[in-house]
Amino acid sequence: MKAILRKIIVSLIAGSMLAVSAGVLVVSAAFAVFGVLKAWVGPPGAAALTALAAAILMGVVAVSFEAWAQSSKSGKNPQNDQDLVQRLIAMAQERPILSAGALAGVVALAIRNPALVAIVVKAFLDPKSRPAKKA
Repeated sequence: MKAILRKIIVSLIAGSMLAVSAGVLVVSAAFAVFGVLKAWVGPPGAAALTALAAAILMGVVAVSFEAWAQSSKSGKNPQNDQDLVQRLIAMAQERPILSAGALAGVVALAIRNPALVAIVVKAFLDPKSRPAKKA
């Protein structure tokens, strides 16, 4: 009985340490992103972009965990066959208030700093600026 209790306690402590370490890592990364962006878009823009990066990270983690949970329940997940746009549309239909808030944030950022929007669009649409992959 003592061995099982000891394993449970050690597992809880290890899990807590991992969670705290992940939190410190995320906060440190947020400070780094803010510091880099502050020179280009100013403190308010850097704060908004840092929050946007955190929201994107949380969305990616949530989608990953949801896909992992669904795949553990059944062998084949029909959502894996969908592309990213279809999954985002489905998520927007399931959570319209969250989607409206995210859209409002993106629109406010685009209105406040259209040069940043142009940079992001150019980065996605310009194939020449991407470095070639080495085989």
